[in-house]
Amino acid sequence: MDAIDHIARRERLRTAMKTSAAALRDHGPSFALAGSYALWVYGAPEPDHDVDLMVAQADAQSAALTLAAAGFVIEQPPEDWLFKARVGDVVVDVLHHVNGVAVEPAILQAAEYRDVLAVRMPVLPPTTVMIQKLRALEEHRCDFTSLLPAVRATREVLDWDRIRKETADNDYAVAFLVLTERLGLTV
Repeated sequence: MDAIDHIARRERLRTAMKTSAAALRDHGPSFALAGSYALWVYGAPEPDHDVDLMVAQADAQSAALTLAAAGFVIEQPPEDWLFKARVGDVVVDVLHHVNGVAVEPAILQAAEYRDVLAVRMPVLPPTTVMIQKLRALEEHRCDFTSLLPAVRATREVLDWDRIRKETADNDYAVAFLVLTERLGLTV
């Protein structure tokens, strides 16, 4: 992908993020910006793959209806923990389970309202997102290279004690945290 295509794709991602967030904000249900775009709000590099939103498990169907009414094509992949809202070649993943656990309203209530590209929306706190990303590490999905720039950029706003505690049972997360400590990234 050349630079112009990359810029155009990033703009389509931003538009999808704003459109989906505005639709859910205006018509429900409750949601929060999650994943790499949530970390981007706090200073991490901007992602270029997809947008992640989170809704409570009980609200997944309602969220799909809202996004369909906003012009997104709704797809249900084989994975039963999300649905995809597509507009053209851009995907908004709407997660209702994270790391095998159903999303409850309490996690959404912990989101912080931020102005993201001039759209006010709830954004998951960076510590919560980092814990989710580290808990997702496993033998077949263990890419530290995508996590390092995000940690480097957000390290001062992360609650390292909470991250260590809530990921201690995942050996891949523990290994990543050893690496971040050795690189001097933890505060």
